[in-house]
Amino acid sequence: MNTRRTSIALIVLIAISLSENIATANESARKPNVVLILADDLGWSDTTLFNTTSFYQTPNIERLAARGMTFTRAYSASPLCSPTRASVLTGLSPARHGITSPSCHLPAVTLNATPKATGPPDAKATVLTSVSRLDTKYDTLAETLKANGYATGHFGKWHLGPKPYSPLQHGFDVDVPHHPGPGPAGSYVAPWKFKDFDHDPDIPDEHIEDRMAKEAVAFLEKHRDESFFLNYWMFSVHAPFDAKKSLIDKYRKKVDHKNPQRSPTYAAMIESMDDAVGTLLDTLDRLNLSDNTIIVFASDNGGNMYNEIDGTTPTSNVPLRGGKATMWEGGVRGPAIVVYPEHVQPGSRSNEIIQSCDFYPTLMQLLDIETQQSFDGISIVPALRGGALQRKAIFTYFPHQTRVPDWLPPSVSVHAGDWKLIRLFHGEAPGRHSYRLFNLKSDIGEHTNLAADNPEQVKELDRLITDFLSETGAVVPLPNPRFDPSQYDPKMIGKAIPKSTRRPNTPGAKKPQRKIKPVAGWQPGGTCELALQDGSLIVTSSGRDPHMSYRLPAELTQKELVLKVTLASDSRGSGQVFWQEKGITPAFIRDRSQSFNVQHDGKPREYSISFSAKNPVIAVRIDPSNAPGEIRITRIQLFDADANEVYQWKF
Repeated sequence: MNTRRTSIALIVLIAISLSENIATANESARKPNVVLILADDLGWSDTTLFNTTSFYQTPNIERLAARGMTFTRAYSASPLCSPTRASVLTGLSPARHGITSPSCHLPAVTLNATPKATGPPDAKATVLTSVSRLDTKYDTLAETLKANGYATGHFGKWHLGPKPYSPLQHGFDVDVPHHPGPGPAGSYVAPWKFKDFDHDPDIPDEHIEDRMAKEAVAFLEKHRDESFFLNYWMFSVHAPFDAKKSLIDKYRKKVDHKNPQRSPTYAAMIESMDDAVGTLLDTLDRLNLSDNTIIVFASDNGGNMYNEIDGTTPTSNVPLRGGKATMWEGGVRGPAIVVYPEHVQPGSRSNEIIQSCDFYPTLMQLLDIETQQSFDGISIVPALRGGALQRKAIFTYFPHQTRVPDWLPPSVSVHAGDWKLIRLFHGEAPGRHSYRLFNLKSDIGEHTNLAADNPEQVKELDRLITDFLSETGAVVPLPNPRFDPSQYDPKMIGKAIPKSTRRPNTPGAKKPQRKIKPVAGWQPGGTCELALQDGSLIVTSSGRDPHMSYRLPAELTQKELVLKVTLASDSRGSGQVFWQEKGITPAFIRDRSQSFNVQHDGKPREYSISFSAKNPVIAVRIDPSNAPGEIRITRIQLFDADANEVYQWKF
């Protein structure tokens, strides 16, 4: 009997030992988890990583850095969001995948980039019509990981196209809140305006980043026993600018008006962003997943210096020049951290140059996964191991001109070692480009253009640009056949107000001499008259300031709007859209306006102009040109961020 009991006990011990060995073997065979955190508009100086801020607080990002490697020279693929996001998921440059502007929430589906035939008379080069959807022909990072057994989840901002181009068509099992817009719907603090995603009824003032972190935690808990890919793309810290009142009050007490970073609202937004990072780290620790999880943290572009909040700009990128939507360092340089326990030294730093396109191939090498996807980026594993990267250069392609302060004409840049060269397409003459050359080691603020003193360096770097554009098959800007030297002033490059554009409420803007009755509800102003003809609204301009305004019958509460106008013109100059917000005076000012490039070739064309409002919109104004001529408008519509029509004008 005792012998039998001993035998049974021995069998049980052997079974337990075998079970533990099998569990250990399964755990060791399980591929590492991946958490990719992408902040929105987070600048290089917006964290405490580089001793560039005394106003913002980012202890959880510091905590993340203590676990891995911080890159001091990390670059986004573009100075705007959608191009970078596409590059993160494909490993390809915007020059190749064609998404070069953040137009992926607009109704028009464009899968091939094309250069515009003409531009405004003060521009030497045309701009591009960007691809507006992430094409499903690419093997995205999510698709590759899913094919290798990973559970995949996307949480937060997408901005690469609605269905059939949503995360669910690009390899993700889960997509929350399944929103295609450029930012949070309506606000950060509930109530929100997502189509199918409500705040917790028990938390009436729930913050969207708190909720996204909560949803991500549920995903981590559900898939704790299998390999997972958590793609956490924050809404923070993109416009609209609002935050928890308690945090705003906290930072309002700390404001130093001598500090260029002095917006308490923006500081509060950064703290909520940092809190979400802490929530993810806490969850990985609690679930005992941290040791087998690769974490990548980065931003999609530089900090936003050009909106207004709390009587100042959202942030400052000092010591870098420029910001979001520009080709300067402040537009493309940001924080980046990679964590991989036992593979990346904790608390380490690297001065190697990396870019958004590098994350996909890097993860493939770390995970020992093969993919059919080719890459413009490279694996940065040698840097993660403390070594140097074997690459000639990185490239940023931005064939647009945003007309924000610090803007440049359509351009492409190369970073090689300490050198940075920016090529301005057709900046001298058709086929002859102009250049900006900087040594970033001695001039991180890009104050001194060294191109004239270093012609051989310019030539060598420009050859790299030419090869890059050829290898990627980039669609490039054309010389502008409508360029008018009399309307060109090189001193206006980098200025927010182009010389050729007359704005209201500025000296020299012409005023209407007499009261003119509205036509189809539109009130003509400046130097134009309106008339109806064959179902079209005819705008006849006699000078440089034609504009027309319309007071809406009911206020629009949507914060993100798109005005679509179809027109044909034989006038000149760029167009502009203004909007009036409830309770805000004066009615139409430059801070609430968006420019758009009109092709004045007499052909009907559709233009889409996106804008963000902080308060209900009660009126809109269209400035279709800034010269004499006739403009025929056949359709005007307003859409919300989900491409739902909210108002249409009848002629």
